[in-house]
Amino acid sequence: MMGFNARGVWAIYKFELHRFRRTLLTGLLTPVITTSLYFIVFGSAIGSRMTEIGGVPYGAFIVPGLIMLSMFTESIFNASFGIYMPKWSGTIYELLSAPISAFETVLAYVGAAATKSMIVGLVILVTANFFVDLQILHPFWTAAFFVLIATTFCLFGFIIGIWAKSFEQLQVIPMLIIMPLTFLGGAFYSIDMLPAAWRTVTLFNPIVYLISGFRWSFYGKGDVSVEISMAATLGFFGLCLAVIWWIFRTGYRLKS
Repeated sequence: MMGFNARGVWAIYKFELHRFRRTLLTGLLTPVITTSLYFIVFGSAIGSRMTEIGGVPYGAFIVPGLIMLSMFTESIFNASFGIYMPKWSGTIYELLSAPISAFETVLAYVGAAATKSMIVGLVILVTANFFVDLQILHPFWTAAFFVLIATTFCLFGFIIGIWAKSFEQLQVIPMLIIMPLTFLGGAFYSIDMLPAAWRTVTLFNPIVYLISGFRWSFYGKGDVSVEISMAATLGFFGLCLAVIWWIFRTGYRLKS
């Protein structure tokens, strides 16, 4: 029985991170500028009229949402682009014939994408400290949600990268589905502020539970209970793992 191919995993992981290092300045400068603009627009324009939400200053309230917004898009983009490029260039056949298992392949690509996503998330967290005073009441749960959400959306991005047949399709789900769901999922407001009917509809948005759990880890307050948030996050994580297992088992869009 073949053992764990640590060298193969490390080779793919290092290659993917090298691609990130080539655009390191742009990759880190962009979230700094974007975060600053969000604070200028949302923090100043809206925050001057809505000073607090649930006892939390509005500027601080939006920080978890800002981090999640960037991590969703970064995770999906990095993971989908990472696996799509071998498909596009034809080197996917070399990868599939190499002495590296499906688990090791996913671990390397998703691990590298999650690393890049979490670096961006930490940069946003540091940048936010220059604008507002942050408190993290439950640092363990902050780290848990941080790592789990980044990994989950990288798995989701990996699925998109295999599904996509063109560079245009890589952008369809992030731009037309994930981005709107994030803005409608309480990233910049509490869903308790919505009318009862709209709040009920919003609870069908899975992004609500991810953002709520992450915000709870900062301030001890969320739109839904932290137990439900963690269960929803773990459920999404498990679903993505199941889909990837099926993809490698059937060879869906890997060998065609």
